[in-house]
Amino acid sequence: MEFTISIRKSENGWLAGQCEQLPEAISQGKDMDELMKNMYEVITDALKFRKEDFIEKHKHENGFRRILYRPSEKKRITKTSQRKPVYA
Repeated sequence: MEFTISIRKSENGWLAGQCEQLPEAISQGKDMDELMKNMYEVITDALKFRKEDFIEKHKHENGFRRILYRPSEKKRITKTSQRKPVYA
């Protein structure tokens, strides 16, 4: 996944960056390497937050809404820990 980061230099010499795809992802650094490291962290945090927010919005009263693929015939599934066949 690629992100576009807008970078500006402040009056005191620090670099400030903001991700265009995730406007809440904003950070700063003394040089380009530090800024990119900090931007990586805030982008991953923003993506985690968006995922959690998405899950909260799509919760159903009785659990999560799921779209399940159910084949017409039962498949034989074996668990590696018990080595006994389990039918779904």
